Amino acid sequence: MIYRYTEYFEKHVLRKRPYLKKEWCEHALRTPCRWEIQEGNRFRFLAAIDELGGRYLRVVTLADKVTIHNAFPDRRFKP
Repeated sequence: MIYRYTEYFEKHVLRKRPYLKKEWCEHALRTPCRWEIQEGNRFRFLAAIDELGGRYLRVVTLADKVTIHNAFPDRRFKP
């Protein structure tokens, strides 16, 4: 699967969260522990990331489920 990234992700998200890795985002899309439809025709995927101390990464995609728009550690998610 080839993943794409929005301009917002490339210019704002990665600059604001320089510790994030694209590989982690792609991992969350390939093997989510949970995914949900989000308003605005977007999807959110959640996956545990070992390198984040086992915390869960939330990745938001556009409607195509392959274009990554946002990502951040989700402090409130409980599996």
